[in-house]
Amino acid sequence: MTSDHGPGPVLITGGHDTDLDDRLTEELIAFNSAATGAHDRGAFSVKVLDEAGELVGGLTAATWGGLCGIELLWVREGSREDGWGGRILGAAEAEARRRGCDRVAVSSFTFQAPGFYRRHGYAETGRIPGIPGGHADVHLLKSLTAPAATPH
Repeated sequence: MTSDHGPGPVLITGGHDTDLDDRLTEELIAFNSAATGAHDRGAFSVKVLDEAGELVGGLTAATWGGLCGIELLWVREGSREDGWGGRILGAAEAEARRRGCDRVAVSSFTFQAPGFYRRHGYAETGRIPGIPGGHADVHLLKSLTAPAATPH
């Protein structure tokens, strides 16, 4: 952790700070709501547990202003061919619709799952190059008002 101890406010750089995360989220939601009139519905999650209570996979997302942003989606290696990714994604999209969202956004590195999202009706909106190994961060968007695409 480093800090700048000059007169007045103190600038501190350190590890992950969940209290700071919570405060920044609260402040930005208030600012965004005042500027747009849209009100936050907040974060949600979807998870799958096996018979032993172990995590098969899950997703975290947040909704605001008619947009659902998927933050994380993961399925354990031995369960990836069982369709859990699609079922988890479908449950998240259903929750987003329930919350009044008309679109879902996600990003995925080229070595992760952009093809998975495309098979589920997501369209690439841009990419950021420069990820190690010659990869890119692919940004995708899906309209929830269009007819649902059938995965291949």
